[in-house]
Amino acid sequence: MLVNFWTYSCINSLRVLPYVRAWAERYRGQGLVVIGVHTPEFEFEKDPANVGRAAKFYGVDYPIVLDSDYRIWRAFNNEAWPALYFLGPDGRVRRQVLGEGSYDQSERLIQQLLAEANGAPASGGLSTVDGQGAEAAPDERDLGSPETYVGYARASGFASQSGIERDTSAAYAGGAGLGLNRWSLSGIWTVGGEFATLDRASGRIAYRFHARDLNLILAPPPDGRPIDGKAPRAEHGVDADAGGLGTVVEPRMYQLVRQARPVSSRTFEIEFQDPGVRAYDFTFG
Repeated sequence: MLVNFWTYSCINSLRVLPYVRAWAERYRGQGLVVIGVHTPEFEFEKDPANVGRAAKFYGVDYPIVLDSDYRIWRAFNNEAWPALYFLGPDGRVRRQVLGEGSYDQSERLIQQLLAEANGAPASGGLSTVDGQGAEAAPDERDLGSPETYVGYARASGFASQSGIERDTSAAYAGGAGLGLNRWSLSGIWTVGGEFATLDRASGRIAYRFHARDLNLILAPPPDGRPIDGKAPRAEHGVDADAGGLGTVVEPRMYQLVRQARPVSSRTFEIEFQDPGVRAYDFTFG
């Protein structure tokens, strides 16, 4: 059995999914059981409809248990998204993998455990996996920006001159000349512990980053317009077009920039045309 702890707006969880899907399909007939344990990081990830929609979008066809109260997470003493637990035919955990990577070793272990269970070698060779879109492997050589939360409970790198005013509607003027991995708000926002909400149209978020991919977890209402001084053209992500336009239609991670080589430090700015949008977290790849 393979148990995969994940949450659907987490970029690290998404980049592991192509491997888990491939193993589930390839080894199902030989006795491998894959179970996804969806343990949410944000409140909107507790909604079964949101999880179901994400599972369909990402092609997850193995069973998923909703662990919104962290019961299974605590039972495994788990501490990361994603996390993979490999159980042998004796029911014991044989391997734990926290985070991304070690895919070859993990698949060889699956083959070993199936051989133990079936008394015969599992099919040889390793699966060929090529993640696309948000599931693509990160560009580690040019990954110079860390995950950055917008809600004040875990916020870092905030550059607006006034600082964050907690849980109250306030005007933000942005930060001039953002340094690397610094970000700012412009407009009227209420910054809560988990996310910031735009109170009046229009408002902006800017971030100075260095990475191939820039992702932002957002929740409706719709009509967001990412801008960067010029249209991104071919360097747009899967959730924005070449003209820099996109729409926030559901709570999830949105990939807004995918740079071509050479990767350079860029100042990204997203403008929201309607109030009510919620911004949670920047991730990079």
